[in-house]
Amino acid sequence: MQQLKGKTAVISGGAEGIGLNLAKTLGAQGMNIVLADIEAPQLAVAEQALQEAGIPVLAVEMDVALLEDWQRTAKAALERFGSVHVLVNNAGVSGGLGAIETLDDPGWRWTIDVNLMGVVYGANVFVPLMKEHGEPCWLINVASIAGMAGAPMGGAYTATKAAVVALSEAWYEELKAENIHVSVLAPAFVKTRIHQSYRNRQPRYATSVTPTPDVLKIAKITSEAVNSGIDVEIVGKRVLEAMEAGELYIFTHPSYRAVTDHRSAAIAGAFDQAAASPQLQGVRNEKLMSFTG
Repeated sequence: MQQLKGKTAVISGGAEGIGLNLAKTLGAQGMNIVLADIEAPQLAVAEQALQEAGIPVLAVEMDVALLEDWQRTAKAALERFGSVHVLVNNAGVSGGLGAIETLDDPGWRWTIDVNLMGVVYGANVFVPLMKEHGEPCWLINVASIAGMAGAPMGGAYTATKAAVVALSEAWYEELKAENIHVSVLAPAFVKTRIHQSYRNRQPRYATSVTPTPDVLKIAKITSEAVNSGIDVEIVGKRVLEAMEAGELYIFTHPSYRAVTDHRSAAIAGAFDQAAASPQLQGVRNEKLMSFTG
């Protein structure tokens, strides 16, 4: 994409996995890269890899759950490279495994603060900066196929990823007039270390809860699925393809269409039931409210 050359991308969770591969992919298009990550040693390794590839890079240690860290990252990015044109809200954790009663408040807070508020803070800080220069921009939020349908035993993770999908849909409409294209990446299993995200769990979210057998079982299944997932390099190429095509939803696993088809059919059936309900005869022809003009 010629229009990316010389522009700058900020990528949270950029030290490895999907984030680092996107950094390499966008860097190969001639972009400057700002890598932001909470894991300092791995961040240094990633920075060196991009430097050796000839990609202009700035590495910033950052906790996405802290607004002030986002503000500090923005200041550093502008000082080093000037305007920012791409924000990839990639950082996330696989918290929230287990039955309803097995996840404590710190577990919920950790998952929500990183997976959801990290996306909110990133947009709150960088979207105004994108609006200021008015050039074509991209906001890419990384969700999950789990955000397209509830995953049993993964309530907190599913809830936050579903919220990211909904936010992306809202922002897509809100920002299109501002020349900012919004996409939501919803992969299934990719070979990353997402299943080991507890290694970076911040002390303020510490828990004394001992994992129950059901949590350990689902963690094992998840680990095996991640380890047998698609190669991360495929994701970077797919995202670049989707950016060029202007896609809102970016899927990486075509076979998972069955998940959304099942949900769509269930929703359509529920609307049919509502339309046939004697209790709703007075509202069946209610005018549809549109927020898109």
